[in-house]
Amino acid sequence: MKAIVVGGGIIGLSTALYLKKSGWDVAVIDKGDFSDNCSFGNCGYICPSHFIPLATPGVVKQGFKWMWNSTSPFYVQPRFDLNLINWGMKFIRSATKSHVENAAAPLRDIALISQKEYESWLALPEFDFAYEHKGLLEIFQTEKGSEHAKHTVEKAHQLGLSDTLLLNQDELKALEPQTKLNAMGAILFKCDAHCWPNKLMKQLNEYLRKQQLQFIANEEVVGFEKSGKKIKSVSTINTYTGNKNVYEGDEIIIATGSWSRGVAALLETKLPMMPGRGYSVTLEDSPFKVNYPAVLLEGKAAITPMGGNKIRFGGTMEITSHKTPPRMNRVQGVLNAVKRYYPEFEVPFPPKEKIWYGYRPCSADGLPYIGRIKKYDNVTVATGHSMLGLSLGAGTGKLIDEIVNGKQPAMDLKPFTVERFS
Repeated sequence: MKAIVVGGGIIGLSTALYLKKSGWDVAVIDKGDFSDNCSFGNCGYICPSHFIPLATPGVVKQGFKWMWNSTSPFYVQPRFDLNLINWGMKFIRSATKSHVENAAAPLRDIALISQKEYESWLALPEFDFAYEHKGLLEIFQTEKGSEHAKHTVEKAHQLGLSDTLLLNQDELKALEPQTKLNAMGAILFKCDAHCWPNKLMKQLNEYLRKQQLQFIANEEVVGFEKSGKKIKSVSTINTYTGNKNVYEGDEIIIATGSWSRGVAALLETKLPMMPGRGYSVTLEDSPFKVNYPAVLLEGKAAITPMGGNKIRFGGTMEITSHKTPPRMNRVQGVLNAVKRYYPEFEVPFPPKEKIWYGYRPCSADGLPYIGRIKKYDNVTVATGHSMLGLSLGAGTGKLIDEIVNGKQPAMDLKPFTVERFS
């Protein structure tokens, strides 16, 4: 039996891994060359702590305030785009207190599944991706941030993440004695881990090639051959040569990240989704040292030590199109935020070639789309993970394998129903 996975990021490759383990012949098709996508440049968090979805009360109002600030951490590019308008209306309707409450347990559950699966990969000799299960800090500087932290810790405890701690200023400094910190305190999520995404993706790619999966690079999916309620084949066009190809399969998995809306449309399926561009800068042999990865609450930026000698700064959520040129002022905004929390970090603005950016697949409510679509019996979707693609990657792959093989999924997938907005 042949499975075709469309998409070569962490979601697609994780899916391919589990399908291969369960006996499928697997082909992975990607419009790129598998060497760089949104799974490579993120901050490497594997984080059950991220149980609050992107769509939250107040985020829309804050977004309007930031719209004209070129260094702001959240930005929606104003333009006439029916897809953006449709997504925006659904996003606004989803940004409620009840949605945040209902999303917490599902996001926790899939993150815990994913974390367990990543740790199982480490038992294989092919994997050593600088994984550290030591926790994640969420650092705050203001009284408002302190109140938010108290509520978040309470919610974490309600969700069973009982090793979540609220730290005062002295307790925070004791964890980071190597550098000065400008903060009132922090949350320490002991449940969280982090890794070096570049190394993880490279090793996963190499491992799957040794398992004799078929990798089809630089081919964009442009159509599907349909027969009743089945998809018989996938049609592609080579992005360099223009050559057209057809690949037959028994199961089709759509894991094309921020491009998934267009691919799903070829299957008459509507996915409210927009690309959310993020940026990161990685310092090799960094002169700055931190012990813990950290989210900077008010600064809306993130920092991660990686591989012993590297440090990565990342952030921003820029709701835009794939065709809009990158706005490098966003990177300055990230570096400014880091400087406000770590005043000794004098990070010069890097040359353009040292700045990474990628497009996160942002669903209309901050929850992923995982499951079958109604129109076809052999098509499964795995996308819409927003900023949590790497965190939820291994878990999503496991869940897709269970769906395809007709097994009882490891968790209730109803909150992730693909056509929940239809």
